[in-house]
Amino acid sequence: MKNIKVIGFDADDTLWVNEPYFREAEQTFAGMLGEYAGREEIFRSLYETEIRNISLYGYGIKGFTLSMIETALHVSGNRIGADKLQDILRLGKNMLSLPVRLLDGVEETLRQLHDTGRFRLVLATKGDLTDQYRKIRESGLESYFHRIEIMSYKNEAEYAELIKTLDIQPDEFLMIGNSLRSDILPVAGLGGKCIHIPYEIIWIHEESAAPVDYPGFHRIGSIGEVVKILA
Repeated sequence: MKNIKVIGFDADDTLWVNEPYFREAEQTFAGMLGEYAGREEIFRSLYETEIRNISLYGYGIKGFTLSMIETALHVSGNRIGADKLQDILRLGKNMLSLPVRLLDGVEETLRQLHDTGRFRLVLATKGDLTDQYRKIRESGLESYFHRIEIMSYKNEAEYAELIKTLDIQPDEFLMIGNSLRSDILPVAGLGGKCIHIPYEIIWIHEESAAPVDYPGFHRIGSIGEVVKILA
C-alpha cells in the first residue's frame, strides 16, 4: 500500500445506504401484485427482468422502476389496472427523493485521508447519472474528491480508462467498496489494490463466487479501518 497515489471509493452501500431502499421497494411491489402471484415468483420475475434490461437501462432507480412496470404486466397477464401502474410509478419516484444516510465513520475517514495530502480521492460509482449526482450533493462529501466518475458497468475496461485518465499505474490505485463483482475483481484483474467492506445487504447480481486470492486485497469490517491500513 506504500505506493498508492489515488484511492477510489464506491458510493452506494460503501459511503451511504442504498440497497435497503430497493429491498423495501421490492416488498411493497410484491404486495401490490399479491392477487396475481406469490412473493417468491414476483421477486424472481423482477430480478430476471432487471438483468435482461441492464443493457438497455443501465443501473439505478429509473431502470428498476421500468422493470417493475414490465414485471407487473407480465405477472398479471396484462390485466393490471392503470391505478396499480400509477402506484408503481409513485413508488419509483419516491425512491428518487429518499434522504442520503451516511454510513458510520465515512466522513471522518474521508477527512483524514484528504487532509494527509498523500492521496487523491476519487468517487467511482455507477447508476443513474442524475440520481447519483443528487446523492453526492446531498451527502456533503463532494469537496473531498479530486474526481467524480459515474460509470456504466464498473468493468475492467472502465477502470482501465479511469486509471489512464488519472495518469497513474494500476498498482498505484486502490479501490474501496462493498461489491466483489463491481469494486474488487475488475481492479484486481488490472493489478490494482482493493479493500472490500461487505455490507449487510447486497443485491444478488453483485454477489460473486470467485475466490479472491490476491496480495493487494484486504477485507475489513468498517470504513474506519482504512486509515490504519494506509498508515
